Amino acid sequence: MTNAPTTSKAPAEIKPAATILLLRDDPAFEVLMVKRHHQIDFASGALVFPGGKSHAGDHDRNWEVHTVGWEAYDANQRALRIAAIREVFEEAGILLARRRDGQPMSGEACPMEVRKAVDAGTTRFIDVVSRLDAYLDLDALTVFARWITPPLTPKRFDTWFYAVTAPAEQLAACDGRETVDAEWIAPAEALRLAAAGERKVIFPTRMNLQLLAEARGAEDAVARAVRRTLVTVQPKIEQRDSGRVLVLPPDAGYGAVAEPLENVM
Repeated sequence: MTNAPTTSKAPAEIKPAATILLLRDDPAFEVLMVKRHHQIDFASGALVFPGGKSHAGDHDRNWEVHTVGWEAYDANQRALRIAAIREVFEEAGILLARRRDGQPMSGEACPMEVRKAVDAGTTRFIDVVSRLDAYLDLDALTVFARWITPPLTPKRFDTWFYAVTAPAEQLAACDGRETVDAEWIAPAEALRLAAAGERKVIFPTRMNLQLLAEARGAEDAVARAVRRTLVTVQPKIEQRDSGRVLVLPPDAGYGAVAEPLENVM
């Protein structure tokens, strides 16, 4: 008798994604976070930064005439930055764009039904921006981090994190579908709530909150990101005496991290 051959399941496809760390200093140093709907299949109920997968529309060449900073980035960075701006628009109602006179957007960019139509794919984001006679501000985004989900997870993303100072005259409001709450919170307070078990914060979010908490304010956080050498974070599993742990690259800026695997699954 021979044993039947065993086959290992192929790792999930890695999908490009973008996330926004929207920062402000008034009334204190805070970052915008949203609570994921409990019925969402990824990070349900978690407190996260606005973000999501890149869509085909983010690659539309017609964005060239509706953006500031187009020529400064390659095709991938253009699409990722557009995706990040679209996601924070859909989830929190904030539009990182400038008007024709160069001034940042103010007030409510669009009614909730427009945001929901963009999210549902029944209205193109580029058409919304065009009707507003606005220009997405690609230059406003500073690369903060890049994480690639490890192979053991059912869904994998190549996620770029961008830091940006929030426009002063726009209010955040959750979409009610993917997110059920939007709040400005000090990075250290978000970490405290997570440690106390009062909020669910997934591992990559927690690590970037810790990095953010080292800054003195929004401007300092962006400046630190500019100075930091970008090291792509691809967590690896190692067996230690205490059990299996997830290890981050030592030069990625997070320090020596060996997280028990049960804390990140």
